Amino acid sequence: MSEPASAPRSTTLREVHEKAGATLVDFAGWLMPLRYGSETAEHKAVREAAGLFDLSHMGEIRLTGPQAADALDHALVGHLSRVKVGRARYTMITGEDGGVLDDLIVYRLGEEEYLVVANAVNVPVVASALAERASGFDTEVADESADHALIALQGPRAVDVLAPLTDANLDDIRYYAGYEHTVAGEPVLLARTGYTGEDGFEIFLNPATKAPKVWDALMAEGRRHGLVPAGLSARDTLRLEAGMPLYGQELTADLTPFDAGLGRVVKFDKGDFVGRTALEEASRTSRPRRLIGLVARGRRPLRRGQDVLRDGAVVGTTTSGAPSPTLGRPIAMAYVDGDLDTSTGAFTVDVRGRGEDVDVVELPFYKRQP
Repeated sequence: MSEPASAPRSTTLREVHEKAGATLVDFAGWLMPLRYGSETAEHKAVREAAGLFDLSHMGEIRLTGPQAADALDHALVGHLSRVKVGRARYTMITGEDGGVLDDLIVYRLGEEEYLVVANAVNVPVVASALAERASGFDTEVADESADHALIALQGPRAVDVLAPLTDANLDDIRYYAGYEHTVAGEPVLLARTGYTGEDGFEIFLNPATKAPKVWDALMAEGRRHGLVPAGLSARDTLRLEAGMPLYGQELTADLTPFDAGLGRVVKFDKGDFVGRTALEEASRTSRPRRLIGLVARGRRPLRRGQDVLRDGAVVGTTTSGAPSPTLGRPIAMAYVDGDLDTSTGAFTVDVRGRGEDVDVVELPFYKRQP
């Protein structure tokens, strides 16, 4: 007899979401808000004002000790020992074969302290790999995911919403930086990062039980600035417009960072690290595939897993797709043959057996105005 599936875990904000009328779904083993009403309205609010996201399903893994920096240089593709205290770095962890196990953001909290933020679905894999790879170094690896809550405040009015509630001078917090401050009187790690293509902040709380107080304070202050709660649906269309990869779609264990056009995150000048040999080979050879953007000329939605054709011949597959509220057209990212000339030919996407005409465009689809 098979074991019954375990119920999804709840974040400390579940009751808040239920009171706000959220549709809750099982996502990566967590009960998360998909939407609160109209996902298009939530998307537009983030582009025009601000949105508040519960990201407490994400994983937080802390490395401390004299050789924490060396351990991360060995374990990840980035040069984390070069990151200054208070700054963050987007990076990846790969297997020996160069395949991406997860993409990560790493915050340097002190000379001997780092916080690694992993995607929810990959937390066990990342925590186990970091512990194994750090075993020869003078550092401790602790999976603190269960202790943390994470709230993201995103949008052009994010500063207006947050400023009255924090002791931080927000002008001093640069993009990809994170410092210890307070929000609504609670100690937090306040980071200027996000996954929407907009300015904004991510607020890490430990213990996680403090999250409802901070969420309510942000919503109370933010309503006059147009702040709305936003769910996973809006987060996905926002990140797609911004051309940001999603693990399991644009990034997988079968793909290297070079396949995704993200070879810049691999730092060969730091010395040896896990996956180096395979990634050196990947950097020297022509890419078997590359990631492109597609914009439909019609209205039929583009979705993941559809064939991409040029002049009737299959040349690739879509990895993510959705109607774009900002562009007013369906958009998609797709992997195509690495040596394909996308400047010529008629491109279509097979949507349920019918070809949908598309234009090949540079990523990202959307860039916020400075």
